[in-house]
Amino acid sequence: MSKIIWTRTDEAPLLATYSFKPIVEAFASTADIDVETRDISLAARILAQFGHHEDALTELGKLAKTPDANIIKLPNISASVVQLKAAIKELQAAGYDLPEYEDATDKYGVAQGSAVNPVLREGNSDRRAPKAVKNFAKKNPHSMGEWSADSKTDVATMDSGDFRHNEKSVVIPSEDSLSIVLVKSDGSEDALKEGLKVQAGEVIDGTYMSAKALDEFLLEQVKRAKDEGVLFSAHMKATMMKVSDPIIFGHIVRAFFADVYEQYGSELEAAGLNGENGLGAIYEGLKDLPNGDEIKAAFDKAMAEGPALAQVNSHKGITNLHVPSDVIIDASMPAMIRAGGKMWNKDDQTQDTLAVIPDSSYAGVFQATIEDCKANGAFDPTTMGTVPNVGLMAQKAEEYGSHDKTFKIAADGKVEVRNSAGDVLIEHDVEAGDIWRACQTKDAPIQDWVKLAVNRARLSGMKTIFWLDPERGHDANLIELVEKYLKDHDTEGLDLSIMSPVEATKVTVERMRAGEDTISVTGNVLRDYNTDLFPILELGTSAKMLSVVPLMAGGGLFETGAGGSAPKHVQQVEEENHLRWDSLGEFLALAESFRHEANNNGNAKAGVLADALETATEKLLDEGKSPSRKVGEIDNRGSHFFLAAYWAEALAEQTENAELAEAFKSVAADFAENAEEINQALLDVQGSAVDLGGYYYPNDEKTSAAMRPVEKLNELIASIK
Repeated sequence: MSKIIWTRTDEAPLLATYSFKPIVEAFASTADIDVETRDISLAARILAQFGHHEDALTELGKLAKTPDANIIKLPNISASVVQLKAAIKELQAAGYDLPEYEDATDKYGVAQGSAVNPVLREGNSDRRAPKAVKNFAKKNPHSMGEWSADSKTDVATMDSGDFRHNEKSVVIPSEDSLSIVLVKSDGSEDALKEGLKVQAGEVIDGTYMSAKALDEFLLEQVKRAKDEGVLFSAHMKATMMKVSDPIIFGHIVRAFFADVYEQYGSELEAAGLNGENGLGAIYEGLKDLPNGDEIKAAFDKAMAEGPALAQVNSHKGITNLHVPSDVIIDASMPAMIRAGGKMWNKDDQTQDTLAVIPDSSYAGVFQATIEDCKANGAFDPTTMGTVPNVGLMAQKAEEYGSHDKTFKIAADGKVEVRNSAGDVLIEHDVEAGDIWRACQTKDAPIQDWVKLAVNRARLSGMKTIFWLDPERGHDANLIELVEKYLKDHDTEGLDLSIMSPVEATKVTVERMRAGEDTISVTGNVLRDYNTDLFPILELGTSAKMLSVVPLMAGGGLFETGAGGSAPKHVQQVEEENHLRWDSLGEFLALAESFRHEANNNGNAKAGVLADALETATEKLLDEGKSPSRKVGEIDNRGSHFFLAAYWAEALAEQTENAELAEAFKSVAADFAENAEEINQALLDVQGSAVDLGGYYYPNDEKTSAAMRPVEKLNELIASIK
């Protein structure tokens, strides 16, 4: 029997799995496919480090390097330190013998940040809006905030001293072992990294952000926001960039509360309250200081006298600076742009905003989009074109900041990247407190990325742009390699070009407004940004995108959308027993997974399941059976029920496989006959609080009962064979 691996992850996608996976298992069994679960949730990853759970992530990482891989990957928590500590506390309360975070930072660090994706992504990314989803969005446009030409909203970014401006890059001529060394001003040396294995043709980068330049920039932006009467907001990637961005976030907190840190900085720093875990952690930590009330009053005074601060949850007083993982740039910036350039203030009103993005590498993409909106108004979802993405991410390509090659510099001096012969390949003069980082991009993923871009351009007929900045060291090398590897392919008749990210943005948004489609071919970080920015503008959410990762060894990884809004979804379930998570991403990924099984293993029934699922998904959209945000209306469980009913109906009506058609006739009839009763029962369970037995580690029995509350539906699913 063939098998599909369904990943167990976290938060709302996990709750949805309890409801949807039994349906998937039942339908897949009719094509002789087993659907197995592998737990890669944050809780499981923590427990695996201490021998309390199987290490499913390592297992899947090995599987992804084989042609047999067929993995459906749901969104997972990329944990900040705040989230890690909360998960540890919950697991300890559940009876697991785990050390405190501070006593085992190395082991816990394995589960921190974007720990899952680099392991599983042994291929490059093909992410696009399926035709049915795009057509539905055009017929049923989501709301868009108004833009005015005199909007004060703007992006603030550094013009020197940041990662972009300091970047140097080399291409390695032959297999080697590198070292990264800090040569201090007194001539002594600290080995930051040794034995860094590299392959021939690998692109190696090094860069740093000046702490002094960062602080000067931030103080200017705090003053600017106050002077211009706009909200101050920070936009970071403190999960994926798990080393660099929390440090930068700390600088932002300290700049916003500069007077407080000038007066109480030594006490706050001594207590570990440097802002890197956010304002919320500072407020909590102040409770343990003898003069905590006095310092808290100073923070309150600074908050009242400083610029208005953007809010994550104005009802609960959660600001933009409270938790680093609450303001993930790829979700927060598109949401602001969609809302007319506004964010929420403390009075629960929307207001123009100064979006502070310290590193200028990709800040210009958002600024160019904002400038276009000021000139032309909001985008129109009923007419706008689509922007698929081909992203370079295989084999940890361009994993800036999320690995062991990012360092906070301990002393003034020079950072050198040396080869095994002792030659200096890259060097930077640095000062104590600077953030220095390196990354690797192997040659085979680059070749595969170019190949995938050409294939998508050929299949779609769309204009295709490589977003590469000739003024950046890394991108300058990539441009040479792209031009080299394009010669390996038939590009006749294709519209292929290379542009800087800012120029590419301007061309792309102009084409979007004209209803024209454009493929963005990008590196890893910009892939993250673009696959939220454009879908949120086009579709209202990035969760409705199809994300296919053709693995380089021949297998397939199918990703199911974005999980940025998952925490609020869980809170609503706990309070009202209503899950508004939309599993459309799971439906789309599952269809591609079945199709992969059909193509790779000659399983014709799997292909029929895929086609019928796509038919069912389109009907689900047309019939308005996606989850509502409001309690008492259809939620995720109801959406799953209708999807199953429409899927059975499509299988009963198809003519490709008589055996499946016959098998599903009675199933479809049973679903139709009981539809009203089941739908009403799923609505009736809503409205009261639910105990899931945990947030990071929910209780199986309690959660299954909550997500599968209607016995009649469970019986119908069990009858499918």
